[in-house]
Amino acid sequence: MSGDWRIDRVDEIRSLIKQTEPDVVEESKWRKASNPDGVPTFSLDGLICTVETYKDKVKATFAKGASLKDPNHLFNASLDAGVRRAIDLREGDELDADAFKALIHEAVKADRS
Repeated sequence: MSGDWRIDRVDEIRSLIKQTEPDVVEESKWRKASNPDGVPTFSLDGLICTVETYKDKVKATFAKGASLKDPNHLFNASLDAGVRRAIDLREGDELDADAFKALIHEAVKADRS
């Protein structure tokens, strides 16, 4: 899958999370035949988010997204979910790095409160 834009996007998201919270723990969960690598999960005093790869998008799902401040309106998926919120990114979509880092800070703050 070399040259796959989704791999680059996951790497970008991983890098932004680690820049924001250097002590974050990344684990791979929910391995199955259709997804042998599993789903990257990022935690620090609780689950921050998961990053899933689909055929047409990369989805960053924030475990407590509904309670987070999102002044830049990055959340564009799972908006009707009770607790979580997600950001769907398709090929060519821009991700506002500063706004994403602010969401990571908010998520960690929520886990610590």
